[in-house]
Amino acid sequence: MTQTPSIVDRIRSSEASKSGRIPFSVEFSPPRDEDAEARLWRAVRAFERLGPAFVSMTYGAGGSTRDRTVRVTGQLAEDTTLLPVAHLTAVGHSIDELRAMCGAYADRGISNILVLRGDPPGDPLGEWVKHPDGVEYAEELVRLVRDMGDFHVGVASFPEGHYRAPDLDHDTKYLVSKLRAGAEYSITQMFFDVEDYLRLRDRVSALDPEQGEKPIIPEIMPITSLRSARRSLELSGSSLPAVLEERLTRAAGDGPDENRAAVREIGIEVATEMSERLIAEGAPCLHFITLNFARATSEVLTNLGMSASATV
Repeated sequence: MTQTPSIVDRIRSSEASKSGRIPFSVEFSPPRDEDAEARLWRAVRAFERLGPAFVSMTYGAGGSTRDRTVRVTGQLAEDTTLLPVAHLTAVGHSIDELRAMCGAYADRGISNILVLRGDPPGDPLGEWVKHPDGVEYAEELVRLVRDMGDFHVGVASFPEGHYRAPDLDHDTKYLVSKLRAGAEYSITQMFFDVEDYLRLRDRVSALDPEQGEKPIIPEIMPITSLRSARRSLELSGSSLPAVLEERLTRAAGDGPDENRAAVREIGIEVATEMSERLIAEGAPCLHFITLNFARATSEVLTNLGMSASATV
């Protein structure tokens, strides 16, 4: 496997960081059909001009988009100047299948993998059932990937606590155990209260100062549709602060179709304000959920003085 830069090295040595600006990264989702794939590649090319530190490609629940995910992530590695991070989930896979996935990524020159336990297919909030020949916890998956060779491994973290964790202390212990197992950094679940991110960072540092030195990269979703945002929040177990929920609900209106323009304006403003606060608090990188569109994230970056606008 050709060794590529690690995410930690990339965000610490990025051109943005050298110039005193925070680096940013973006998350794509595997397209489900040819039209969606064309839209994805328009966004990819737009972001390529903006210079993200890295890009990540999510993974369908239960591996529902596995083959397309591997192919497209491989194309990102081979056909663009972007540094891709492949997602890998434990749900629905045997250890042999997980090893094969890692091998498939390695064959495409991908050495950065974000490992997740994953959500059950069909009902992401339903009961999590271990594959009879698989792994139970993300910590095990971290060790599995690290033992396979020269992979750089990241994990998920949860500013509001994972919805399956009984409390924040337990959630923090799970995160620290993943970091101790060899994860080099974490990317958070989406959140809308910066205080939740800051308290997560404090909890990790208090529990294990050594692991607390590892980057916790905040994930930001610029809201462009309240209906879509609510669905994403429902699936993630995250929540909107009451004040923001009320503000977006008023903007959306009570007609049959929400006022997308008004919702979008607030969403861009909130994402910009969150980003400004995160930069001031020393976040290592800003990671944006794009939904395979470049425009909203680009507008936030422009507001931060970090890029020119994209139109995709």
